[in-house]
Amino acid sequence: MFIFSRAWLIAMPLCFTCLFAHTQSLPVWKPEPQHHTPADWLITPVKEKAGIYLSSDRKDIVLYNGLVKRVFRITPDLACTDYRNMRNGQQLLRAVKPEARLVIHGVTFPVGGLTGQKELGYLLPEWVDDLRRSDSAFHFVDFTTTELQPVLEWKGAFWTGVKKGASGKKISFRFTSELPALRGLEVLVHYAVFDGLPLLSKWVTVENKGEQKVLIDQVISEILAVAEEESAVVGSTEKLAKPNGIYIENNFAFNNAMRYNLSDQATHWMPDPAYTSQVNYDFQTPCLLEIHPTRNMGVTLAKGDSVESVRTYELLQDTYDRERKGMAIRSMYRAIAPWTTSNPIFMHLVSKNDEEVVTAIDQCAATGYEALILSFGSHCDMEDVSEANLQKWKKLADYARSRHIAIGSYSLFSSRKISREDDVIDPKTGEPGGAFFGNAPCLGSKWGLAYLDKLKKFMSNTGFTIFENDGPYPGDVCASVTHPGHEGLHDSQWKQMELQKSLYRWCNAQGIYVNAPDWYFLDGTNKIGLGYREVNFSLSREQQRILNRQNIFDATWNEIPSMVWGFVPLTKYQGGGPDAILEPLSEHLGDYEQLMTQYYGAGVQACYRGPRLFDTEKTRQTVAGVVDWYKKYRDILNSDIIHLRRADGRDWDGILHVNPVLPQKGLAMLYNPSEKPLTRVISLPVYYTGLHKSVTIREKGGQSKTYTVSRDYHITLTVQIPADSYTWLTLE
Repeated sequence: MFIFSRAWLIAMPLCFTCLFAHTQSLPVWKPEPQHHTPADWLITPVKEKAGIYLSSDRKDIVLYNGLVKRVFRITPDLACTDYRNMRNGQQLLRAVKPEARLVIHGVTFPVGGLTGQKELGYLLPEWVDDLRRSDSAFHFVDFTTTELQPVLEWKGAFWTGVKKGASGKKISFRFTSELPALRGLEVLVHYAVFDGLPLLSKWVTVENKGEQKVLIDQVISEILAVAEEESAVVGSTEKLAKPNGIYIENNFAFNNAMRYNLSDQATHWMPDPAYTSQVNYDFQTPCLLEIHPTRNMGVTLAKGDSVESVRTYELLQDTYDRERKGMAIRSMYRAIAPWTTSNPIFMHLVSKNDEEVVTAIDQCAATGYEALILSFGSHCDMEDVSEANLQKWKKLADYARSRHIAIGSYSLFSSRKISREDDVIDPKTGEPGGAFFGNAPCLGSKWGLAYLDKLKKFMSNTGFTIFENDGPYPGDVCASVTHPGHEGLHDSQWKQMELQKSLYRWCNAQGIYVNAPDWYFLDGTNKIGLGYREVNFSLSREQQRILNRQNIFDATWNEIPSMVWGFVPLTKYQGGGPDAILEPLSEHLGDYEQLMTQYYGAGVQACYRGPRLFDTEKTRQTVAGVVDWYKKYRDILNSDIIHLRRADGRDWDGILHVNPVLPQKGLAMLYNPSEKPLTRVISLPVYYTGLHKSVTIREKGGQSKTYTVSRDYHITLTVQIPADSYTWLTLE
């Protein structure tokens, strides 16, 4: 039983001798030149490498990479006192806060921090020396530094735009407590600073080195008093604007929304009542950032156990421009989750027997496809791990491999009932139900744990290298106290989440490509749906073409093209008449070709779902021709998208791919939805191509023409787009 008294306010003394010994290994910080503005990192690689430094007066540790600077005072305790965007000079910090907080057996304990700052609207450097050690329960002891290591073991087995993850430096600050009830608990606050991006990462590890079990209700892994974005006399946290200068992403996101900002379950912009000089009368300005799961973690640590908090990435933004902000986020994904740049060309096969699988493999090989996924409704059951089933699918996988085709399958997790013993138990009723999908199995049940084992066994024994998981765990809680994968309601969400992530991490380490309709990118998944209503694929082909281009346009503001998938129903899907499908393929070749072109032209793979890719030689030539064109320009087509004009069916629409390090610095896809040819004067923004003086353009690989770049980094050209068709331009 935990008993607390005023004695816990007496903090242990910091071991200056030990700390001095640790700091000797750090290079001494040399202040950056006055009025120095780094080059635009989105165009020109930053030469400055990430570093961890000791200030000349030995009071501070500095994290710096030329784009971001974060400073920590280390005496009399650890606290962040400076957090700056070096590109525009913006200071994010307005006040000192603890480094973290732990909730243990219902009691909250701060980790580090300093006190005595009287004005919380801003923080002056000369005030820091007067700050005092706070009443923290955990105090700073020492630190270690290392090179940044990959978060996951990743074996890329497919075409990938980025083959190496981020580099940088990592520092781990160690905290302990002299409070009797907390002795034996060790807290490590980790920071990573990355090369080439205005990006930091933070997470907290708690280890129990004591003899008694400890219930970690919650870990608040980041607490930042950030300068407010908007001041208002009245207004709630929900309605007032959140700070624009920092973008937060963490690996605790789920909601089936297929957008990160709607899936994030751990980022909380809070009011700061201690900030009494704010404009808002009720002190409701959202200016305090806290990172923790909305629901308690509820993890019990026995002796020797540890738990790692949510891992957060903090990307500093230097603009309000939506396109530039999105490009920064996409650059972050390429660095911290390079597996998201893998983008195999795959078919979604609907099969009834093995012969149809062999035919589809042959058709993939004949058209330049690289992979085959057994779609929902096919005859592949990954939960059947009988020897006969494993051998059957291994034989088919071996044949696919002999044709240089990867093979994988779909598996449904949620939206079904298993049993009273294995389903999620609603805490309100004590009965099965109440899950995100109504009824769903609990991943921590006997069935759920066996499901994970079966999937791993199936893929390991058959050689399947693609996995499409439909309806993965979307944040369900479970009140069962008999499931072996969690203790009860209190830890059910956290434990199920960890089980789900463990599957995707395992797949990543095995070189297995994962499609999943939820936001597990930071734990190993490769692709998510770009966002669509499935019933829309029962609409006419003409409608689908416009709607698909709208979906692509909307889904690629923050996502790399390789991160999302679309859908092309070759056969009937979700209802719809003959005007909705492409079969017979040879009779709808124009629609088929344009649907392929608009997806491949965006760098987005679609699920071409049906029993075959072609039905005639002419159809095969058309499919192969589009695939060959895509492969020729694959690098630039998988590069960032600049949004030119959203499809509305009334006039032209288009996108522009940009990449300053490629021979083709840009590639524009322009579409004409009308029944008449269009001639239009179009202004192309070329800043992010890196071509700032002149641009050479070729239309469909034809004759070149050079254009002068205007002072606002645009070129103006006249284009002709055929009726109900498209054209494309390369920029060199």
